[in-house]
Amino acid sequence: MTTTTETGTDAARIYVIAAHPHWRDSRVNRRMLAAARQVPGIDVNDLYGSYPDYAIDAHAERERLARADLLVLLHPIQWYAMPPLQKLWLDEVLHYGWAYGTGGTALRGKALWLVATTGGPQESYHPQSYNRYFFDAFLPPYEQTAALCGMRFLPPMILHGARSADAAEVTAHVQTFAQRLASYPAWPELDALGDCPACEVPAADRPAVEPDRSAAFSDGMQRALAAMATPPAATDEKKAA
Repeated sequence: MTTTTETGTDAARIYVIAAHPHWRDSRVNRRMLAAARQVPGIDVNDLYGSYPDYAIDAHAERERLARADLLVLLHPIQWYAMPPLQKLWLDEVLHYGWAYGTGGTALRGKALWLVATTGGPQESYHPQSYNRYFFDAFLPPYEQTAALCGMRFLPPMILHGARSADAAEVTAHVQTFAQRLASYPAWPELDALGDCPACEVPAADRPAVEPDRSAAFSDGMQRALAAMATPPAATDEKKAA
């Protein structure tokens, strides 16, 4: 499977990051990924396909994100949160001094749209059911990530009960997703949303710009993989054999 797709011009307005650890098991996200790739003018990244070793190219990701007006996070909700590689992407890409904090204005004015699925049905997200909370209770980490970066958090698009949804419901959901991508930013509800919030981080809270750990991590990972692929030196006994 191709991991990265760019349709239309190089200056894509929308960057879709699809993160699913097990695409073969996906009933919905896999179809939504395919639908996104058919919409002109969109940069689409299969995160697990692009970085199977978890060595994220943070510099390249910042370039792609800087070109976009809308960042779409497409993934299943796992243990009430995003998949682990998507979380690592946030850690490595959204650095202090670039995405937030002193000098961190690269994402101001952009928008973040969460498009997610849950295994449990909507009624399971209720104080009287096994998930114990309404689904909105699990959204603050996404919303605050957007706010800290000066981005608008758009109303999420959630399909509950993805494991049991019938074919017609899944098809309608995928079609709506593709239509929304194709029509952005001509969404009527955007006019009702407020301006991007201002979350200024005092310099005393983060006095130094963090080093780019992703490059060091990637180099270390490559060295480790190379060492694993290199057979150990033969002993005198093995040479004799």
